[in-house]
Amino acid sequence: MKRFVFSLSLSLMAFSSINAQIYYKDVAGIFYARCTSCHHDGANDYSYMNFTGVNAMKTAIAYDLNNNIMPPWKADTNYTRFQHERIISATEKTQILNWISGGALKGDTTQAPAPPVYTTNYELQGTPDLELKIPTFTSTATSSDIYVCISIPSGLLQNRYVRAFEIVPGNAPIVHHAVIGLDTTGTYASDYSGTCYSPSWNVGLGSYAPGTRATVFPNSSVLRAGIKMNAGSKVIMQLHYPKGSVGQIDSTKIRIFFYPLSTPGIRPIYVTTPLQNWSMFMPANTTTTFTAYYPTSGTLTTDLSMFSIFPHSHMLGKSMLIYAVKPGIDTIPLISVPEWDFEWQDYYTFRKLVKIPTGYRLFSKHVFDNTSGNPHNPSSPPINVVAGTSTLNEMLFDGMMALAYQPGDETLNMDSLMSMDTLFFSGIKENSKTFGSLSAIAFPNPFTNSVSIKYFLHENTGVAFEFFDIVGRSISTHLVGKKEEGLNEFIWNGKTSAGLNLPNGIYFYEIKAGGQSFKSKIIKQE
Repeated sequence: MKRFVFSLSLSLMAFSSINAQIYYKDVAGIFYARCTSCHHDGANDYSYMNFTGVNAMKTAIAYDLNNNIMPPWKADTNYTRFQHERIISATEKTQILNWISGGALKGDTTQAPAPPVYTTNYELQGTPDLELKIPTFTSTATSSDIYVCISIPSGLLQNRYVRAFEIVPGNAPIVHHAVIGLDTTGTYASDYSGTCYSPSWNVGLGSYAPGTRATVFPNSSVLRAGIKMNAGSKVIMQLHYPKGSVGQIDSTKIRIFFYPLSTPGIRPIYVTTPLQNWSMFMPANTTTTFTAYYPTSGTLTTDLSMFSIFPHSHMLGKSMLIYAVKPGIDTIPLISVPEWDFEWQDYYTFRKLVKIPTGYRLFSKHVFDNTSGNPHNPSSPPINVVAGTSTLNEMLFDGMMALAYQPGDETLNMDSLMSMDTLFFSGIKENSKTFGSLSAIAFPNPFTNSVSIKYFLHENTGVAFEFFDIVGRSISTHLVGKKEEGLNEFIWNGKTSAGLNLPNGIYFYEIKAGGQSFKSKIIKQE
């Protein structure tokens, strides 16, 4: 009897082990949702669009996941939330790591969900109103980094408002970062000295670092905002090229989209760097903390609506905390970066405009690690470091995009206002008419209770919707019936076919109509 029980136990264990095996089809959806916006063909040397690409990088993927390197999102989501967060859930991370540790089994890849389609290397769709490219530049960075500032005439004959822009590196591996500003006088000359750390401009525009998304300002009846660009302005690009890139060629460009000249009610967005500290001294082999206030004395005399925030330090940066404070009374959280990484910098755009009332001050605290235990320390052994613009110096230099406050700003949901923006999706009808294909867009996305999917048909035809979870399992099917050519709408309640509420997470939907199909991603989020 004991032998039988023991044998049965072994059999059950073997059966359980077989059932617990994880195949590529079980993790493909996670890679699609969390990785391929950067790691897809034509945009990255390492594409995760199929089993071959993922399998080739499985060791690096496991290392990055175990060390919280990827996905590259440095802001603490328990402190504040932002648009377009590059994050992965604990469950998703465990699933990938278990798949890798189990041998990264291929299985039947035809059972994996269909991969997303990336039709362009640009994030912003359509033709920009102005595209400016630097003259072809050959890096001279041999044993040290170089910084060049290239001035490009805009050619504008009248004042315009920038509604969106996208900085596109010409040679991504060597463009460490790009900072963009506007010289409204049109007199700034290019500086190729290699030490152009602080170019002079009148208006800040934005920046690029690996992973940076395009900047799009809200354009709706409740909020229309942009950055004013004067006639005759020059666009200045400060470009940072790393040591060892000598001989490599770059042709970085910026794609700018303007509001039409007749557009009414555009609220100016101001790009500033209010939090700075230029009196820092960091002795070798120490960890030090420095702070900054704005205003340096007193409090704000006007209400602000914060649109986005850009914390910045160099290689010794360890952590950052920025908030608004009403002395002795209250704080308004803005951003916490518990593990700063110089390689990943961005303007973090708030999900809702953050009101900073009169009587508050902005506050920033940066911790710097100037010890040999800091793997990013550029000096070995460590040396004394002061504030400055060189990479060997340090900076507390926190930028922001803000508007003058108007009542109700803090109630506006930026995700909802901007998720239907035609620059992210060049137009349902336009795409369909041009290419004769099925196209759609979901709004709001992320959604809470229900999501509206608007789709364009180029013929009268039957339509079916099917929804899938992140591992490709079908959870809900809807036969809509015959619909007429043109714009149509389907509203999904975020439930399974059995009427069960689905948990927060990433889901995929597929529309089938007239022998064609369209696939995309939606996110349910409370």
